[in-house]
Amino acid sequence: MTNDKIYIHEFIDIIGHNRANYMHHMTANWSPVAQDERHQLCYGVWGVVGTTRDWPSVVNIWEEDGFDGMAASFRHEFSGAALQDPKLANWWAEAAKFRSHGEDRLLVPAPWTRTIEELCADGVRGETYAHEQIRTTPGQARELLERVAEGGEPLLSEYGWVLAGAWETAMTGDSEVFLLWAIPTWEQWAEAEKAERADTKLARWRRDFHGRIGSLHRFLLADSELSPFRTGRQPRREDRKTGWTE
Repeated sequence: MTNDKIYIHEFIDIIGHNRANYMHHMTANWSPVAQDERHQLCYGVWGVVGTTRDWPSVVNIWEEDGFDGMAASFRHEFSGAALQDPKLANWWAEAAKFRSHGEDRLLVPAPWTRTIEELCADGVRGETYAHEQIRTTPGQARELLERVAEGGEPLLSEYGWVLAGAWETAMTGDSEVFLLWAIPTWEQWAEAEKAERADTKLARWRRDFHGRIGSLHRFLLADSELSPFRTGRQPRREDRKTGWTE
């Protein structure tokens, strides 16, 4: 089955101690509205493990109905004079209390990447997640995704890692790839990291793979309270804390 969705990927900088507040605002307060009005699904919301990347920060990924669905969402959002959906004024004002900056991109999934509904149905979960951002020569992104599927996924599965998402970044000349690995336990993350530094099949595959790219940054994530990977479902209005109105 081919995945014809498009994904919005966001790096979000958090103000002070507001990471939990922001993640709840995105899942419980935003996602139910987006599901109803845009058929945008929450793929995942995670806190970044600060030891492995900038902190305090959050990664959001949203699932849209392809480029046509994305075009409809853009029209919905940017048609007004303020370049913002007026119905979301309160939501934006509340979000501004928790975040200071974001860096977004559109991701095109590898055809064999599962949608979030498929992943939830299959019971894919992680105590942590390894998220890889890979940059390469323009035009090479799709080839790298195939190399991961053919070589990397079978090897990392021996350590319990599950390839939950594989994408190329749109509008960048096929020069960037993102991977998401669901890892059942912290110990299984550690075992794979150690294996990369020993004389193993995984280490040899990694060396060959690294020779074909420009850079790679692997960092770790932890599920937010209402992330679908944790709950097995989409966030709902009844998940909201008291005091919020649309």
